[in-house]
Amino acid sequence: MNIDALEYLSSTQELEQAYGQPSARALVKELTYLNEEYQRYIRNAPFILLATVAEQGIDVSPRGDAPGFVQVHDANTLLLADRKGNNRADSLKNLLTNPTCGLLFLIPGIGEALRVRGSARITLDSDLCQAMAWQGKPARSVMVMQVEKAYFQCQKAIARSGLWQVRARTERGDVPTAGDMIKACDPAFNAEDYDSNYPQYMNETLY
Repeated sequence: MNIDALEYLSSTQELEQAYGQPSARALVKELTYLNEEYQRYIRNAPFILLATVAEQGIDVSPRGDAPGFVQVHDANTLLLADRKGNNRADSLKNLLTNPTCGLLFLIPGIGEALRVRGSARITLDSDLCQAMAWQGKPARSVMVMQVEKAYFQCQKAIARSGLWQVRARTERGDVPTAGDMIKACDPAFNAEDYDSNYPQYMNETLY
């Protein structure tokens, strides 16, 4: 198939003609604040995807910790601690140039997801970083997000993917290891040593 020869949509009007209008139920789920049920979902979520805007385009980064690691300060404000990592700090750098961001919350075993959009600032305030310490390690920084839109996503995507089902799990041998992927970028890299030592490295550097 010649991808360049395809006809592409060029307006929202064309899209709406093809899809039709959203249902009233789909519209009523979008709020400009976090109601009690959305807050309850967030407090039980151990994993998010954080979307930020880079100069080169959109960037998405995973974040995860114990359920409730994204703290609900109030109905309009979320707090996200940054933990030890590789120091690239791509998402944080992006937020310093463009505060627009989005969060996608996921809870293992739960079909619904929660989308939150807003703007965020980064603080190094020592009291707040200490208040959001985990396993004795203070946060390196804290992202303070002002909520602009919140919307829960129905179960269809999770159901289609079988994401939480055992049958959907992929065998480790079918997927390249971290060492394999680094070696694909750097042929001189010792992938075997890296992979064999990584479990111990993770235990020592997780926090």
